[in-house]
Amino acid sequence: MKLNKFPETLAVLRLGPGAEMPAWAESSSIFSVTATATETSVVCAARNVPAKAVAQRPLTAFEVEGPLDFALTGVLSGLLAPLAEAGISVFTISTYDTDWILVPAAEADRAAEAWRTAGHEVAAAVPATPTSGKGRK
Repeated sequence: MKLNKFPETLAVLRLGPGAEMPAWAESSSIFSVTATATETSVVCAARNVPAKAVAQRPLTAFEVEGPLDFALTGVLSGLLAPLAEAGISVFTISTYDTDWILVPAAEADRAAEAWRTAGHEVAAAVPATPTSGKGRK
């Protein structure tokens, strides 16, 4: 697989269930919201997150180059195993076209090396542009 390192530093924050989205959270080239009955998780630019917010930051994101076909299996498993072996924690996001793997910024270089050692390709930071195409795993 090929992964592209995303240039913007991100954060994952926790809001209460049913929370309204703060305007500052949406000002990001990657913005993801997952809501359950017990919490709302938001991924956005770390620069936007207030200091008092409950958040994990700074994080570096790697995009799995796609689009990925929905029939593919084991994509995340194959990419997460080398990180688990290296003791690197992750936060993942899946979109229609691809998967994103977020790691602590201090571990980004180690993550890239773990992937390269496992036979994956890791490209330097790419411009923040939407992925186009069809597909998904």
